[in-house]
Amino acid sequence: MACPYTSKRQSTVSVSEWKLAIRPDKSSECSWALGSSESSPHAHSKWQPPKKYGVIDNILDHIGNTPMVRLDRIKKEKGLKCDIFAKCEFFNAGGSVKDRIGKRMVEEAERTGRIKPGVHTLIEPTSGNTGIGLALAAAVKGYRCIIVMPEKMSNEKVSVLRALGAEIVRTPTSAAFDSQESHIAVSQKLLDEIPNSVILDQYRNEYNPIAHYDETAEEIYHQMDGKIDMIVVGAGTGGTVTGIARKLKEKIPNIKVVGVDPEGSSLAVPESLNEEREGEMYHVEGVGYDFIPTVLDRDCVDKWVKSEDGPSFAMSRQLIKLEGLLCGGSCGSNVYCAIEEAKDLPEGSRVVVILPDSVRNYMTKYLSDDWMIEHGFLSPSESDDMSLRWWGKLPVSVIEMKDPIIISPSMKCQTAMELMNNRNVDQLPVVDTDGSISGAITLHNMMRKVTKGQAAAQDPVSKVMYNQFQKVTVDTPLAEVSKMLDHDHFVIVTKGWQYYDDEGEFVEKQIVFGIVSRSDIIRYIMIGSPATGKSNGIGSLNGNGITNGNGIH
Repeated sequence: MACPYTSKRQSTVSVSEWKLAIRPDKSSECSWALGSSESSPHAHSKWQPPKKYGVIDNILDHIGNTPMVRLDRIKKEKGLKCDIFAKCEFFNAGGSVKDRIGKRMVEEAERTGRIKPGVHTLIEPTSGNTGIGLALAAAVKGYRCIIVMPEKMSNEKVSVLRALGAEIVRTPTSAAFDSQESHIAVSQKLLDEIPNSVILDQYRNEYNPIAHYDETAEEIYHQMDGKIDMIVVGAGTGGTVTGIARKLKEKIPNIKVVGVDPEGSSLAVPESLNEEREGEMYHVEGVGYDFIPTVLDRDCVDKWVKSEDGPSFAMSRQLIKLEGLLCGGSCGSNVYCAIEEAKDLPEGSRVVVILPDSVRNYMTKYLSDDWMIEHGFLSPSESDDMSLRWWGKLPVSVIEMKDPIIISPSMKCQTAMELMNNRNVDQLPVVDTDGSISGAITLHNMMRKVTKGQAAAQDPVSKVMYNQFQKVTVDTPLAEVSKMLDHDHFVIVTKGWQYYDDEGEFVEKQIVFGIVSRSDIIRYIMIGSPATGKSNGIGSLNGNGITNGNGIH
């Protein structure tokens, strides 16, 4: 039976009637399933063992046949009885497991005459790694390539894509997959606008899982001599776990397949696993979605587990430090969950974990102490000795902050600029009517946008405010706040309070306590007393020998 994955493009409609032309969560219409007596309707390739020596024709031939590494130091560190192995997909030419599907989708589209080099433009919505895999194939084969990716994804991915010649369009991280601003919707709009353009569509393309069914799973099976008790695979589009699980279950019927899905994502089964933190933003890239991609067969997974950012990043760092594996954040998710699932496995059992990508894409993210501290995944004391300084462990509330001036998102830019000039402040927190903090505005940023014509004086401040800002509580240590201010102009300090309704039920709310900048901390350190950690009120000598005794904090 043929497997239809195509759909007619939708004509332009009004905003109120708008909807995705091609839904990435549409149920597969393919009748083939694991264990089916029906032969597969798709084109399959026969796996060939790797050649030991020789010259390859181009870099695409260096995709696949990645090494399997025994994790003995991690095993010892975590007290496991079983043996644990890592399939190191970051050794692919483009640095990730997604190189496999980028190459395969392009080759199959060429084989069927759907695309031709120099004629067609490849467009792809992606979290980055599939984009790099496609851009790599496009560079070698001669295609124009446009990658649409959320703002959350690392700048390192953007740099690699641009170096490969790809054009990049960024979309809001918070946009739902079926909203007009999502990377999927924007890709489909570009498809309608650009002649001879094609979306190979990793979410629906049958050769996403087939690439792993034909190649990745075969490699794993042969590298392990067919002896595997459990395999742990993270899920993004789900093509990797689907393809690997289907093939290995055919060859090793008793194998246990564990799927890893981050907290905040909706891929896990049963649905109750997703309910607690569904929709919450997470920082590990390339995994999880707010919809079920067509290519994901959730039934081929025996057990789903949820991963969290903190343990994932910590484990990725351990993999680098203990095993020398320069891997990405989702690798830590998979290994951490594998260890949790393998704790009770007996000696002699064998566990395989997929390591999807490399640390190259995250040099300024989880590999950076500053980034880890800023996002609460590392304490300053674990990074350096700043917290050991006399002021480092003091709460930020020791700084005497002025009573905050709070404005609403609907205030006009002109009014806000006049207010800041009159009150001699450079930034203001923006708070909704329900008391939640929406963001913050700065005088410099607002004036710059107005003078450049990017915003009008009568526009609401919501158009120019920073949505991504650092928020701390009154108890946050000064060392931690200081680290944040290495990258941010200010932080918003909040204080919690309990609101009780008529029934006596309460909810935790936050109010703005103040705003702290780098100069506030420096002024406190210069005027404060190391003995008491409090301002001495009479000043102290600065580096030039001048007394600062004005009592201003």
